[in-house]
Amino acid sequence: MSYEAVLFDNDGVLVEPMGKSVLRRATWEAFDALGVPDPDPDDVDRLAIGVTPDVLSTVCARYDLDPERFWRARDYHSSHAQRAELRAGRATLYDDFDAVREIDAPRGIVSSNQQDTVEFMHDFFATRDLFRTAYGRAPTIRSLDRKKPEPYYLRRALADLDVESALFVGDSESDVLAARAAGLDAAFLRRPHRESYDLSVSPTYELDGLTDLLDVDGVPTREATVSD
Repeated sequence: MSYEAVLFDNDGVLVEPMGKSVLRRATWEAFDALGVPDPDPDDVDRLAIGVTPDVLSTVCARYDLDPERFWRARDYHSSHAQRAELRAGRATLYDDFDAVREIDAPRGIVSSNQQDTVEFMHDFFATRDLFRTAYGRAPTIRSLDRKKPEPYYLRRALADLDVESALFVGDSESDVLAARAAGLDAAFLRRPHRESYDLSVSPTYELDGLTDLLDVDGVPTREATVSD
């Protein structure tokens, strides 16, 4: 069997992940911009990473903030903070990114980061043309119900590429679960930041990096195509 396409998570797979302190500071700035200069640090943590609609609603009620308005501010500050990190060279493409160029199949991105941020990253690195489709989240609360482990954006990417068989490459349990829900095989990358990360669900493959992807049966590569 040969995969018709290869889809990638973005942060921690293609691009080095942002430090939690960057996302936490951006969330604090969102509070401050909406008139809450000294939020509880635990509430900042709750709205910095892995946010759900229920958590967002609960925290915003504590400060009498409109959840939709806060979420737009939080995504705005988070996206701009990540852009600053990229421009400063504190986050970049992984050293093994060139392996992506060797895949001889349609490629796509499905991320839980903001759509604008994903697009900016790949415009910044001049790699956007390598991917025929790229999905991040819209800056809306509804997008929180659609992000991984939900398969919503994976299915949209498959539809864009007009394929059914694809491999999804990620670095988290939510990536593996989303792939399974979409009926796809999953490759889990155990990058250095995932050395002690425990999975409660088994991926189809567990790899050390993107270069290992080229040795996976079913992943079409340019070298194999030339040899054929």
